[in-house]
Parts: sequence; C-alpha cells; structure tokens
Amino acid sequence: MKIDLNCDLGEGTGNDETIMPYITSANIACGFHAGDEQTMRETLRLAKRFGVNTGAHPSWDDRENFGRKEMDVSPAEAEKLVFEQIQILAAIAKEEGVTLSHVKPHGALYNQSAKDVELANAIARAIKSSSVDLILVGLAGSRSLEAVREMGIRVVAEGFPDRGYNADGSLMSRLLPGALIESPEEVAKHAIELVKTGKMDTLCLHGDHPNAAANAKMLREILKKNDISIDGF
Repeated sequence: MKIDLNCDLGEGTGNDETIMPYITSANIACGFHAGDEQTMRETLRLAKRFGVNTGAHPSWDDRENFGRKEMDVSPAEAEKLVFEQIQILAAIAKEEGVTLSHVKPHGALYNQSAKDVELANAIARAIKSSSVDLILVGLAGSRSLEAVREMGIRVVAEGFPDRGYNADGSLMSRLLPGALIESPEEVAKHAIELVKTGKMDTLCLHGDHPNAAANAKMLREILKKNDISIDGF
C-alpha cells in the first residue's frame, strides 16, 4: 500500500522548509488568498531541492478571510479565477525549471466545489485550458470528483488527517469543536484510519496548522511503521 502526502504551502507561515522534507507533494498558494511572486518562487525552489511534486493552490479572491469564506461566484468567473492563478504559478515554475503536476483548490473554493458540480466543472475547464496533464486533487467521496473525471481530468482522492469530518464525509466547519485535530499523535492515528478505508490516494496536512511540522514528521513515521509507503501520485 502506498500514499501521497501533501501540504498547503507558500502561505507565509514560515515553516515551509521544516515541512518539505516529509511530504511528496506541495500545493502552492497563488496570491489570491496568500502568497506573492516571491513566496511562490521560494516554495518552488524548496520543492525542487527536496524532489517534491508541485501544484497550484487556487482560491477565491479573498485575502481578508484567507480564502475560507464561501462566495457566490458564477461558474464562468470561477473558471477565470482558477485559470489565472494556475497561469501565474506556471509562469514562475517555468522560470525555475519546475513542471506543475496538479491543481488543488483552497479553502471555501475546495469545499464548495466538492458539493457543487457546476463549480467543479468550471475548475476542470480551467485545468484543461492550462494543461491536459494536470491532475485535480479533490475530496474523497465527493460527487464532484466523479463529474470532473468524466470530463477527462485525472483525479486524486484526498483525505485530511488533521481535520474532523461530518457523517456525510464532508469536512466539519472550522467554527465547530473538533474541526481541527491538534495532537500529532491523534493526527497520525486518524491518517491510518483514512488510509485503511482504501478510498484515499493522498493525505493533506495544513501548513498553517499550529503543529504542522510535528504532524508531518509523526505522520511519515507512523505510516512507515504500518507498512504504508509514501510516494508522489
């Protein structure tokens, strides 16, 4: 059994370099919820140094709320927003000699697209317009994931060891108790439970989590102890 381990980076938390050695894929903020040209360039260089896959982490245009506030945006406008962010990161990546492998929406855009097929398809169109080789990373079990697959986009199903889930498989609101799992030991335990369902291709750790680096280190160790190899998708 193998699993990819990804993390949302380039968000200005200052811990990217301590996390990068433990992951296999990095989702890099494209400037709309966090980051700028300098942070994108620095994160790409770190990923290249550690042999980590790189992908765009597009968001609603919402730095004030870190991209975590739901927005009512038309599919056409959402497609434009996502396409623009992929292009921004792809241009910098090209200058750094890095090829992007995937796209993973951020925050509210991610959660809304997991439920809204039209929004998911808008994201898929933006990806196809950028490169047919890009992979979409999305919430395991979401209805939108299958809809995007039908558009010819390769998808990777994702789980969240550091987040709590609702009974329907969606992520708990961050405003609710238990939404954020803080203990590295509990994060690692949850990761094993998620992997054993057989529905996950990748596990995500949030770079802005207070124990992000400790979580990444503990998770990598516990996965290996359970004979689960860690490899990029």
